Amino acid sequence: MLGMHGNSLKTLRLELLTQRTRFAADASYPKNLNQLTTGLDLFLTQENPSSIALYIPIQNEPDLRTMLLSWVLGSGKRQLALPFARADKHLDFYIWEAGDILIPSKHGVPEPDPSNPQRAQVIPDCILIPCVGWSQSIGSKNRYWRLGYGGGYFDRTLTQLRKAKPSLICIGIGFDWQKLDDAQWQAQTHDEPLDFMLTETGLKN
Repeated sequence: MLGMHGNSLKTLRLELLTQRTRFAADASYPKNLNQLTTGLDLFLTQENPSSIALYIPIQNEPDLRTMLLSWVLGSGKRQLALPFARADKHLDFYIWEAGDILIPSKHGVPEPDPSNPQRAQVIPDCILIPCVGWSQSIGSKNRYWRLGYGGGYFDRTLTQLRKAKPSLICIGIGFDWQKLDDAQWQAQTHDEPLDFMLTETGLKN
């Protein structure tokens, strides 16, 4: 059980990341990851997007690459993309294929090479966003919020991309135990909401 931290986000993130390390090493993890990828596969079957932005997992984030590479093979019109972090703390997305050479960012995250002429920049139909923690606010419509690493990259990016592509779907990726209550963390006015939250118990909307 996670403790009460108030505004101590650094402490909360560290505790969540430590717990995620333990969770990923537990014998139950493969089953939980399989349930999560099954839920993603069901969503993709129903929505049938043409392009999906994923992520290269760091710090025990759920690895969805095998499942998504199989999804791409199901149709010649499907594409995957990866984020590239710009100096102004916005993300650009570039087409990614298995075997592409990736370059570590200053944060140690493997990224696509934006100068590669064979990999176009795209605005994907759907962005999968890993969560350090997440929360839910209940009103006329359920809203889901992501606690990330604190850089603000996704919030800045989604603000712009949603204007350019109103149909964009943003899905948080995590597990049920990462859910936070209001005493632990509350989203701020600059935080961009998620359209869905996907965990091992299914897609939440």
